[in-house]
Order: sequence, then structure tokens, then C-alpha cells
Amino acid sequence: MEIMELAAALGKALKEDERLKRLEEAKNAYTSDAELQKKLLEYEVQQTALQGEITKPERDTSFIDIIQNRIDELYREITENPVFIRLNEVQAEVNELMNSVNATITANITGEQPSACTHNCSTCGGCH
Repeated sequence: MEIMELAAALGKALKEDERLKRLEEAKNAYTSDAELQKKLLEYEVQQTALQGEITKPERDTSFIDIIQNRIDELYREITENPVFIRLNEVQAEVNELMNSVNATITANITGEQPSACTHNCSTCGGCH
């Protein structure tokens, strides 16, 4: 088999992996959550407003504080949203899978076995 055929086969196999299916579901839930999307948009708008205020020669520090407080509130609401949390969790699973795939490919190219350490102690059976 040619390299690109093997890559295509790997891509198709990965697409069928449950972790990637969960990621697709989590992404759909994320983009479909109207309230979350509204908060994300407001967060961006508030960030832009803050940058605009900070760069003014005569800053209104009380207005900057108001904007910063709203940004902090939105950040908390966004990062505590179950849909946002789920997307991050599933994305981490997929990242771990892709790191393992890349490590396996690299090991087969170099002949060197990858370290068992994932730098994520939750996956560890103990150091060395």
C-alpha cells in the first residue's frame, strides 16, 4: 500500500473510534447551545471594549473595572457550562489518542519506543 492509502485507511479507522464520535457530538452540542454562544459572543465583545478602553490616553478606570468584572463573570459562566466542560473533556481524550497514534508512527520510523509517560498522571501506573 502507498503511504497516502495507509493514511486514508488510518483516518477512516479513527473516524469510527468512539472518542471521535463523542467529540463530534460534543462539538454539535457546543455550537447548538444558543445561550452559551450568546455568552461567548458577549465575551469577545467585552474583550474588544476592554482593549479599546485600555489604549485610550485618558482611561476611565472605573469603566475598565466594570468591563473586567463582566469579562470575569462571563468567563466563569462559560467555563462552568456543562456543554463547555464536556467538549473540553472529550477533546482531551481525542488529543491523547492522537498523541498515542503519533508516538506509534514515530516509534516505527525511528525504531525507538516512546516513553510510557503521558505527562498526565491520571493515566499512570507509576513512574518507571
